[in-house]
Formats: sequence, C-alpha cells, structure tokens
Amino acid sequence: MIAKRTIRDLTDAEVRGKRALVRVDFNVPLDDTGKVTDDTRIRAALPTIDALVARGARVVLLSHLGRPKGKPEAKYSLAPVAQRLTELTSHPVRFLAALEGDDAVTATRSLADGEILLLENTRFNAGEEKNDDALARALARLGDVYVNDAFGAAHRAHSSTAGVASHLRPAVAGLLMEKELEYLGGALSNPQRPFIAILGGAKIPRKIDVTDALLPKVDGLLIGGAMANTFFKAMGLETGKSLVEPDRVELAKSLLDRGAYRLTLPHDAVVAPSLEQPSSAHAVRRDGIPPNEAMFDIGPDTARSYGRAIDAARTILWNGPMGVFETSPFDAGTRAVAQAMADATAKGATTIVGGGDSAAAVAEAGLESRMSHVSTGGGASLEFLEGKPLPGVDALEDRR
Repeated sequence: MIAKRTIRDLTDAEVRGKRALVRVDFNVPLDDTGKVTDDTRIRAALPTIDALVARGARVVLLSHLGRPKGKPEAKYSLAPVAQRLTELTSHPVRFLAALEGDDAVTATRSLADGEILLLENTRFNAGEEKNDDALARALARLGDVYVNDAFGAAHRAHSSTAGVASHLRPAVAGLLMEKELEYLGGALSNPQRPFIAILGGAKIPRKIDVTDALLPKVDGLLIGGAMANTFFKAMGLETGKSLVEPDRVELAKSLLDRGAYRLTLPHDAVVAPSLEQPSSAHAVRRDGIPPNEAMFDIGPDTARSYGRAIDAARTILWNGPMGVFETSPFDAGTRAVAQAMADATAKGATTIVGGGDSAAAVAEAGLESRMSHVSTGGGASLEFLEGKPLPGVDALEDRR
C-alpha cells in the first residue's frame, strides 16, 4: 500500500494560523437524554487535535452521527458530542448548528489560534452520502488544509471523506488514520511470523469473504462465531437451528479444500435451544449439535486450543467475537480469546483487534489497553482486510 502524507509531513507554513479541516469519527452512542455513553472515538481523535493545536492551527471538525437520512433530526445533533469534547480537552471548543454556507465560513475565519469548532452532522445534508461535488466544494471553503482522521468512515466515498480532498490541498492523514494503516497494513504486508488471524461474528458473508482474502497471507486462520456453522454445513455436519448462510456453503467448501492445515474450525460448541434459555447451555462436539438446538459459542476445548495457537504466534489479527458475547455463558469463548491476546501482547506479540463487536468485547473485558492496537473502524477494517480500496484513504496525498 502506498504511504500517505500525514500531519507530521506538513510544514509550519501549512499549519500555523491556518484552518485545519479535520474529518473525525464522532459517531458515538447517546442515551435517551443525549449524553454520550461511550467516548472512545472522541478520545481517539484527541492526539491529532492536540498536535494541530500545538502547531498553532485553528481546528474545524466534521463528523457524522447515526443515520438521519439527509435531513436534520434533533436526536442526531452533534451538540452533545461538542459538550463531551469540551470536557475531554483543555482547548476552547465551539459548536455551530450548521454544516456549510456563509455562516459556517465566517465561524471558521473567526477562530483564534488553538480554538476548536465542531460543525453539525454531515449527514444532515443529503449530498453527503452521495459524494455530492457541490457539498464537497462548500466544505472545502471551511479550511486551508484537509486532514482525514476518520478511519471508521474511510470506506465510504462521501463528500466529507473523499470529495472534499479533491478541492482542498494539502489533504493528509491524521495520527489515528496513520496508526490504523500502520497496524493493519503492516499485518498484511510484513507481519512477524507466525501470523494468525481469528475471525468470528455474525456477519457471515463479509467474514467468509475476508477469510478468502486472508487465507493466502496467514500461517493459521481460526474460525469462530456464527460463520463456523456455514463451514460445518459445508462439511456435511448437523447444524440444528444455528445461523447458516446457504449461499456461502460452496465458498466454504472451496476454502476448506484450499485451507488445508491453515484453516481451523471449532472442535466443540456451546449450544442451547435458544438464546433465551442460557441455563440450558451445554458443550457438544462439533459433530454432535442437536437438530433442535443452535450453536452460540465455541466450546471450552476450542477456547483452550485457540489460546495455545495465539500463544505461539507473533502477529495476531482478531475480528469478530467467538459467540454471543453479550449473553452469559455464551461470552466465555470471546473472553478466552481476549485474555490470550492480552497475554500474547505482554510476551511481545503484535495484537490487532479489528474493530466492531470484537473491540466492544475487549473493552467490556477491560483488556483494551493490553492490545497493541484496537481499531476504531469495523466496516473499514473488514474492507481493508479484503483488499478493497478505501476512498477516504485513496483521496489523500501520497508520500513522496
């Protein structure tokens, strides 16, 4: 992958006293009162904001929040996010309930050095998700330099992630974007070996496609979560009431043929009649799933086996929980993998958690700080691992 320019490459003349238009990913959860319940993504953007402020920039922030369908909706306003940002930084923070137009331009030009302005939700404009050029040009008026630090939205060709970069230069990556590309790109292009990947979760089509892309690159690929059932079906095993993706069974058969010793499936499974009956959970061999029950987690033997594989690896990439980690006891497999990853990090391995539910599971287990890197982008990390282009990254300037 071609290296992109970052804010580190900007000259003082390009930063000091200039308006840095920074696309961040502040798509955070809010409770019914509008309070931010998880500020991880806000905190992840602080190093870039702080670095720009330290160099005398006037920081203008763009972000989306939720899915307001191209028009203003009060529940998706970024005003509560601005309040939380104020609490997390010592820099002055202003919020403007507008995205573009003369008022927004005036607000950006009235900023003092070191001040931060957060503009309203980019998705309040219907042109955002269409990568509308008129909106991209309007956004470009809001800055003198463009910085994309929103890896979680980099797989979207939107006006604020891709379009604006064609009208505002320099266009560079922020520190979070740089870190994401460094860890994920490094794992794919030059990993310390043995290199293993662990894939799970319920988004079966996406994960099986990622399995297809990763298989030639890894020394071992461990499968868990609902996608394991599609492989079991491909093997002719009983899957009971488990979630199976019928149109991916043939691909699963092909992967089993090509994967040989590198592709490992669960040896056992934790099953139950339904998620609503956790007290009925019990472990069975993978060839013993009852017709009237479903797999909701990898079994204890598999958890121990996967733990040994993680312990022996030097680079471990994990995307997707091993079971329904929100419901005990179906969280045991996911917790076992998270702990094994943390232990491997302590021994010097590079451990990368690929965003989404696996990142949430690591945070819930209190092990986030014990990973080398936890990605902020679930969908973006999946598309990156598949080898798909990321429009928000491609639009940035290459490092010469």
